[in-house]
Amino acid sequence: MKPSIIGVLGLGIFGRTVAKELSRYGKEVIAIDNNASHVELVADDVTTATIGDFTDFELLEEVGLANCEVVIIATGTNLESAVLAVMHCKRLGIPKIIAKARSTSFEEVLNELGATTIISPERDSGKQLASKLLRTYIEEILPLDEDTSIIEFEAPEKWVGKNLLTLDLRNQYDMNIIGMRKSRKEKMRTQFDIQAPVEAGTIFIAITSEKTFETYDYLDRIK
Repeated sequence: MKPSIIGVLGLGIFGRTVAKELSRYGKEVIAIDNNASHVELVADDVTTATIGDFTDFELLEEVGLANCEVVIIATGTNLESAVLAVMHCKRLGIPKIIAKARSTSFEEVLNELGATTIISPERDSGKQLASKLLRTYIEEILPLDEDTSIIEFEAPEKWVGKNLLTLDLRNQYDMNIIGMRKSRKEKMRTQFDIQAPVEAGTIFIAITSEKTFETYDYLDRIK
């Protein structure tokens, strides 16, 4: 088993963003979608980009999905596809299966089938509140493997007025920003101006290592 290999099934906006940034972070990524244009958008970034139906067990075997430590099922609207994908991942012996769910009932089904982590708006609203009370800036942590997590966090006060180019987060803190929004009412954007000053209350999504939190005490010490 290779912890550095991560599978992404479904290459909509969320799936594409995660696949590309994980690749930039040094992870081997196997990406699958039945939409050729979606696959084309990540083909130059990921290790393996395949056009095909990820509910086809034989296809998953052929592309080597069984070598993944983590698989992200990035479709949250089609229950049948998500169910089959989870079942296939379990059959392949994949240790960590992360799946999106659009409702509590959807989440319960995927949990019952063996998904280890569920991304669900109905559940996560409560988790965000708990996280906000327990942490200064971190809103959500989604572990991908032993070393890497996707986090959602509010910009530390020390970042306000500076820009992402100057902050140089990738080199300074082993952190890659993959999305941002200026308020909770605004949709997350994956394209943004890295030279624009960071505003108070800006929310970021980033891929980073657990060592970042241990070293910098949940961003309190990041300058």
